[in-house]
Formats: sequence, structure tokens, C-alpha cells
Amino acid sequence: MENFHVAVGQVTTFTKTVSESDVYMFAGITGDFSPNHVNKTYMEKSVYGRRMAHGALLIGFISTVSTNAIANCRADTTETPVAVGMDKVRFLSPVFIDDTVTVHYEISKIDLARRRSYAKVDVYNQDNTLVCVTTHILQWVKNA
Repeated sequence: MENFHVAVGQVTTFTKTVSESDVYMFAGITGDFSPNHVNKTYMEKSVYGRRMAHGALLIGFISTVSTNAIANCRADTTETPVAVGMDKVRFLSPVFIDDTVTVHYEISKIDLARRRSYAKVDVYNQDNTLVCVTTHILQWVKNA
């Protein structure tokens, strides 16, 4: 296989504690004020007993780790990586305020003909519980 910008097996991780302000700022930006995220009393009555982070906030963390994974590629490439999708996103367990999540991003496949890289993404909480999975796809497009 020709030398590509990333390599199969390349791993990048990102870890962050989800704060109350993260959840409220995300709610404000997106307009998603579901009581699941912002109403403590409402969620105390649920089987979860507390507020949870937005699933889309986890998607943002996946975007962060993707950016980190390609950071070293940008300076010396004739192509620009652009996210073109995530396949089979699954939220397996809730992420609560004050949970610490680690996003594990591993390049799993390279399609030279389509100029794409694929990454297997697993998100774990502080208890090592798998909370989210997906496949992230980058399209490597020629620079002008």
C-alpha cells in the first residue's frame, strides 16, 4: 500500500470530564433544552436519577479526537481531510454530568481509490463502560 496520511492501527485518544457548564452551553448553542439534560428534579424521578449529557455532545468529542488524529498530517500534505460521516452511531449507556469520558479513535481501514480513511471509535466512561461506538469517515480531498 502506498504511503498515506494516516496508517491502519494509528490510535489517538481524548479524555474530558463532562461538566454542568458543558451541558448548559451545548443546550444553549443547539436549543436542545430537553429535561433529560437540564432539569435535575425531572431526572431525579427517572430510573437514571440524574441529568445526562447530550449524545450529540459526544459526537463533538469524536470530532475533537479526529482533529487530533490528523493534526500532524496537515503540514505536509497535498490533501485536506474532511469528515464525511459516521456510520452506525450507537449510544450504549448514558453519560452523566461529572462523568469522565475517553474517546478511543483507531484508524481501521484506508480506501486509496476513494481517498478515505475509516476509524473505529469507542467512547468509555471512567468505569470503563462502553458508552458510544461508531465508525468515523474522513475524505481526503486535493488542495487547490
